Amino acid sequence: MKLDKTGLLVALIGASSLSVAFAEVGRNTDVLNPNTAGKAELLALPHLDEGMVAGILEQRPFLSQTALAKTLGRFSDDARAELFARLFVPINLNTASREEILLVPGVGRRMAHEFEEYRPYKGMAQFRREIGKYVDEDEVARMEQYVFVPIDLNTASEADILTIPGVGKRMAHEFEEYRPYKSLEQFRREIGKYVDDNEVARLERYVTLGK
Repeated sequence: MKLDKTGLLVALIGASSLSVAFAEVGRNTDVLNPNTAGKAELLALPHLDEGMVAGILEQRPFLSQTALAKTLGRFSDDARAELFARLFVPINLNTASREEILLVPGVGRRMAHEFEEYRPYKGMAQFRREIGKYVDEDEVARMEQYVFVPIDLNTASEADILTIPGVGKRMAHEFEEYRPYKSLEQFRREIGKYVDDNEVARLERYVTLGK
């Protein structure tokens, strides 16, 4: 069943999910995901004007924070840090490049090394435990807003699936309907019945297939 892409996407993700920012995937507070945030939310952020917001809405989904940074252009270091603290494309803890990790607000080269040292992460609990060796609980909670660990398509619970940014109950049902997945290509094909290729690529960032 294939409907109008815009209408179907809104129905599948659910209006209440549009501002969700992180999946088991980290805990969200006030950090917006540029792929799901509304225009009014974006305009309320520091250093963004109408033109920049229009560019974000036109060019999303962004598959990385580096792609978003390129779209926004040049900022002073202070302005970029202030904006990225509030607007961020979550990075995959297991595959993010050093360049991407260093875009996480407050993460320098030494902490980026610690992020990489404990790969592969099995879940966010492991991230909290390992990074908690170096910083306190509040700082771990702050950093985890910007990261995620992919969930297994064949074993994730509905609650796990619903932590993927922008996924509501209807889309979670579609994820579960086609189990067991034999490959990510199957995932792309089946979910591609409901959303366009760009949205499939965005969703695919948050999933994996266990061996």
